[in-house]
Amino acid sequence: MNCVGIDVSKGKSMIAVMRPFGEVVVSPFEVRHTASELSELARLLKSLDGETRVVMESTGNYHAPVARLLHDAGLYVSVVNAMLVHDYGNNSLRRAKTDKKDAVKLANYGLDRWLTLPRYVPEEDTRLMLKTCYRQYQQYSKVQTMLKNNLISLLDTAFPDVNRLFTSPPRADGSEKWVDFVATFWHCECVCGLSEKAFTAKYQRWCRKHRYNFSEEKALDIYASACGHFGVIPKTDTAKLLVEQAIFQLRATSAALAALKQEMQSLSQNAKEISDAFLEKGGIPNYSQQMTIFAQAFGDESFDTIDTIVHAKTKAAESEGGNTPPADSIQILSIQIGSYSDFADTTAN
Repeated sequence: MNCVGIDVSKGKSMIAVMRPFGEVVVSPFEVRHTASELSELARLLKSLDGETRVVMESTGNYHAPVARLLHDAGLYVSVVNAMLVHDYGNNSLRRAKTDKKDAVKLANYGLDRWLTLPRYVPEEDTRLMLKTCYRQYQQYSKVQTMLKNNLISLLDTAFPDVNRLFTSPPRADGSEKWVDFVATFWHCECVCGLSEKAFTAKYQRWCRKHRYNFSEEKALDIYASACGHFGVIPKTDTAKLLVEQAIFQLRATSAALAALKQEMQSLSQNAKEISDAFLEKGGIPNYSQQMTIFAQAFGDESFDTIDTIVHAKTKAAESEGGNTPPADSIQILSIQIGSYSDFADTTAN
């Protein structure tokens, strides 16, 4: 039996091949994450006498190409939680991914747990793309929040509370009415510098141009609000440039989010069983419900649901010393979809 420990880092890995009782089959060596070198590694490992298993840590995206190629080559690959390996032996595994001893330690870990090593199974393409899209969606959402706050803060010095004048939800393309409005009326003097009648007419033309519903009552509310405030910064070309650039950045991010959302919805159409389960209960899954299912079904280290489960201490565990289950031992096998009354009836009994 041969156990291959692979200490993965960005763009390269350290390889160690061990047998029981500390026998070194191949002295530790380094490979780059190129198709040619990884393919050569696979050929080398498959040529070894006896059964061979490969052990590596889960390291974000770094381990993925190595695990996938070796798996596709027909090797038994196991991707284990880093904390499990850290607690193994003398805890000598360091975060620096250049030490040959780390690869040896991974190989010895695999030998000691030979029969219980979980087998790596590559994710199905649609599921993988959904996870990747969702991660990007989360990142862009954080950026969008930051950019919105930045624009609102800037407008507080030019047109205070203008963002509160509109309650329309974002459009499918990510655009929002209040953002489109301040792109034209970026300073309160852009409104109160006109007569009430002149602004109402200009606002009506603006609504028609941007395909928004026009309301004379809303026009009067906007006019009253603008005339009731004053800008701290003057209405200058520099101030206009600052607002325009803030709007440009926010619009670009919102458009990216809308595109990702549309793509995730398109990808999720393949998961027909989800929609069917909702339809059986008389409803169609909305976007929020779909995202909840993605978070539960597809898993992600950034999902609070998974983190909560991993770090939670059950009453039974507390009575036995407070041990927490390792992340690798947790897998959501099914999702139950029903109405609130279904679950209420269950809990009542």
